[in-house]
Amino acid sequence: MAKWLVAYASMTGNTEEIAELIVEGITASGYEADLKSVTDFNAAEVLNYEGFMIGVYTWGDGELPDEFLDFYEELDELDLHGKRAAVFGSGDTSYEQFCGAVDLTAEKLKERGAEVSPEMLKIEYSPLEQEKESCRDFGRRFVTAGAEIS
Repeated sequence: MAKWLVAYASMTGNTEEIAELIVEGITASGYEADLKSVTDFNAAEVLNYEGFMIGVYTWGDGELPDEFLDFYEELDELDLHGKRAAVFGSGDTSYEQFCGAVDLTAEKLKERGAEVSPEMLKIEYSPLEQEKESCRDFGRRFVTAGAEIS
């Protein structure tokens, strides 16, 4: 059975909560998923999975958070051709670049050859009650997707 990774960077717990909800959606679909903080493993470990989802919060005006930088830079060493990926995260709409770190991460994964889902999940702060099911659906759709990943 395919195994999936959901990795995240979270300072306030918002992106971690989104990641947990995504894992709920994946496991409810009958798949296995590992949930890890990007500070607890090396980026090369993504190669051990069928596919992976990366969650990152946006710091300031569209920047990557400090604790995510090592992971982000480690991606430069990887050939991700044939790996499916998706990106999600939290941000603050008061900034010009809402969830800019999500966009930066998706671009990096594409540069490294990953098949990145065109759908990205961007949540302001933590998910509201009505957004929680959207987070679970995001995980379900990713692991059950086929041709729509490009």
